[in-house]
Amino acid sequence: MVANQTFFFYDVETTGLSPRYDRIMQFAGQRTDINFKPIGKPVNFLVKLTDDVLPNPVAIAVTGITPQQTLRDGLAEAELAKILQKEVFTPGTISVGYNNIRFDDEFMRSFFWRNFYDPYEWQWSEGRSRWDLLDVVRSVRALRPDGISWPFVSKDGKKVPTNTLELLTKQNKLEHAKAHDALSDVVGLIEVAKLLKSKQPKIFEYLFENRGKKEVQQLVNLDDPKPFVYTSGRYAAEREKTTVATPVAPGKNSGTILVYDLLKDITDYKDWKREDFAEAALPRYKQKNSEDPLCLPVKELNYGRCPSVAPLGVLDADCQKRLDISLEQVQKNLEKLKKNQGILDKIIQAWREKPDYQVASDTEGQLYQSFTPDADKPRVKKVPELSQEDLADFQPEFSDERLPELFFRYKARNFPKSLSESEQKKWSDFKAERFNSQIENYVKDLQKIQTDGADDFVVQELQLWAESICPNSEEM
Repeated sequence: MVANQTFFFYDVETTGLSPRYDRIMQFAGQRTDINFKPIGKPVNFLVKLTDDVLPNPVAIAVTGITPQQTLRDGLAEAELAKILQKEVFTPGTISVGYNNIRFDDEFMRSFFWRNFYDPYEWQWSEGRSRWDLLDVVRSVRALRPDGISWPFVSKDGKKVPTNTLELLTKQNKLEHAKAHDALSDVVGLIEVAKLLKSKQPKIFEYLFENRGKKEVQQLVNLDDPKPFVYTSGRYAAEREKTTVATPVAPGKNSGTILVYDLLKDITDYKDWKREDFAEAALPRYKQKNSEDPLCLPVKELNYGRCPSVAPLGVLDADCQKRLDISLEQVQKNLEKLKKNQGILDKIIQAWREKPDYQVASDTEGQLYQSFTPDADKPRVKKVPELSQEDLADFQPEFSDERLPELFFRYKARNFPKSLSESEQKKWSDFKAERFNSQIENYVKDLQKIQTDGADDFVVQELQLWAESICPNSEEM
């Protein structure tokens, strides 16, 4: 570990599941040293919900955080962004969460993007890095489970392994006062980290030291393709989300690679037609038979997402028995894979031809469309430094076509008095259009949570929130 590095455990609660368009309502975290001893006091912020946002009632029913509470006790996004940049994600910080790489980190990127900070530097520059303990938990459970009590849930009359933070802390009698409260979840996560390190220090330290791009590439690369152990949420729960895979082709994007699941016999696909491969490449919810979906035996591994990988030697006799993994069968499948390049090519082609995520039409969803041009970076960097009065007169000539609209919305949400009369009219029209496009589903979800027994106070607050931001109250 590099000198002066610290962990910062963090969690966010949000208005919904879309990093592009939903909002952070609570941000909480705690800095620790390398032995998980707290450094300083925890941080815990609510974030003011602006009047262009209708939160997902289902999400609010889970967290219990109402829009009105954020207005009363929260910070504006711009204010919180400045604090996080200057005081939280400092040089040398290793940001740690639970499913943060796929969820919380994505929300943070969009959050910084909206507020004119670099959406990536907080994760990698000046000795910064990140780690996700969800796949670490999965790996420890699969490969070195001794000493830890592992939770299960009942599903269709069967006991199914689960790794939810709430059940993991409860099963091991760890401190975790209230699930889905960001600060409580952070406390629980630190306790889980301590548990993993104390009970299984070797694999814990290995996964930490080998979480980076360079380390992963040494084990998983096309120049010297070898079978390796791979734990990911995309694999079957029956084998604790773990398989043996091997590199087979570059991924669709830079920094990614396609790996083949060596628990699958490639000759099983010899009679598949082109349409079968195309169908299997679709997300499962889009496949025709969702009860028994087709599935391609390849997966894209992203070097930058701290994938949980390990050498084949980690599969000792106990692991092989518990996970029902036969290394003899793995070797046979590898030999078949090498002899059936034609079938593999069809699988890879289907993967490459599968539809990408739909390109966002709205500015706030276009973060990954391109990097900010160098010519715009000085102007972008200046925006968070300006006061409300300065913003009213600031007229940057951005070359990036996304930034003028982003700048307008930044002013409207954080510094509404900086808007000109024409901008105020534009903002009112924008809010009305967004409200009218979302209110029908909002009302349906509100009725659903009420039927499901949500807290009456939360339901009433959500109803009042919609009424308060409705562009035409007669429609409510």
